[in-house]
Amino acid sequence: MTESTMESVESFRLRARAWLAENMPRQAGDEPPPLSDDDTSDWIRARELQRMLYAGGFAGICFPQEYGGLGLTRAHQQAFTEESIGYEMPLPLNIPTFAICAATLLDMGTEEQKRDRIGAAIRGEEVLCQFLSEPRGGSDLAGVTTRADRDGDGWILNGAKTWSTSAYAADWGLCLARTNWEVPKHRGLTMFLVPTKAPGVTMNRIRMVNGVREFCEEFFDDVWVPDSAVVGEVDAGWTVASRQLFHERNSMGGGSPYVSGRGHPRTVPKVTPLEIVRACGRTEDPRIRELVGEYLAMAAVQRQTSDRVTRAVGTGALDPAAVSLIRLLHAEGAQLSDDLAVRIAGAGVATGTGAEPGVAGRVAIGYLMRQSASLGGGSTEMARNVISERLLGMPREAAPDRDVPFKQVKQGR
Repeated sequence: MTESTMESVESFRLRARAWLAENMPRQAGDEPPPLSDDDTSDWIRARELQRMLYAGGFAGICFPQEYGGLGLTRAHQQAFTEESIGYEMPLPLNIPTFAICAATLLDMGTEEQKRDRIGAAIRGEEVLCQFLSEPRGGSDLAGVTTRADRDGDGWILNGAKTWSTSAYAADWGLCLARTNWEVPKHRGLTMFLVPTKAPGVTMNRIRMVNGVREFCEEFFDDVWVPDSAVVGEVDAGWTVASRQLFHERNSMGGGSPYVSGRGHPRTVPKVTPLEIVRACGRTEDPRIRELVGEYLAMAAVQRQTSDRVTRAVGTGALDPAAVSLIRLLHAEGAQLSDDLAVRIAGAGVATGTGAEPGVAGRVAIGYLMRQSASLGGGSTEMARNVISERLLGMPREAAPDRDVPFKQVKQGR
């Protein structure tokens, strides 16, 4: 499809508006419904909604046509997202299935992987997840110790992963494992596509302080995968992981062109400063109005920075590392929102009073979870390192394991 033959954004918008009104169910309330604690039905519903989008010709808007998408632009996706507000949408599939995993496969996968996995996700048949972080690794992703050993025409995986978003609902996971211990840590990694239900995979869900159980831990005990499971090249998994991290940071900051619909379903929906002001009846307080203005200003800066950085990266004006700016702003904005909500609610956060029933409690839980915005999608400390070293040209921080064969790197205490 060439630019001259591509449907205009306005024409696409009008078609989407008419189709949504005729085919998609209306959402109950102003916000996406929260995921239930036992959310099996939520994921079944998300797949159903995705299949409806696919049948109507509005799924995978920015993915190429050869892999089941429409091959259109981010502007087309944004138009559809704007028109879809108020309708049920398959929001649980946005991250990590489309924005991170499918996007990474599009950049780094084989033709078979792109055709099969991206196509199945767009049709609503499969969900994808990431197997990256490890219990012992912290933010040092290149230091993973989950190992993959050659076994005939395949590989055997052993190790553990954690903090895998929505892995319990997924069919496939992108798993980073070590295949070469004789070279420095970044050079001996390989990315694999692993079936989540493969023999030898044990998965447990993790309950967070806010009641959410969207994260999982996984254990791999002699899990066999074929050579066709390799994404990219053997021992070149860091190249794939780097691209994956690019898409993850981009999605965290709202810059991904592959998400459809607006909002993120949560077990305990967050309360914004604007909502808590209304719930507390303090809309006329000058100082409170200043705090709300601070929140709205930050939200505007986030939106505009996300758009600007995404465009600049797309045209090559900025290095892809610039998405760390979006990721950092996302964390700063989320924490500012939580902090201001507590300041506005005041003592009611502790007593559960002074606002509409349940609101103060949600503010308190949001504050307890405020630090999660600094960790998901890579820590804010790492984002600052990327910005300082790769965008501003500052000296790299010291790394005693740089250029050292990984088998010689001291592990544990």
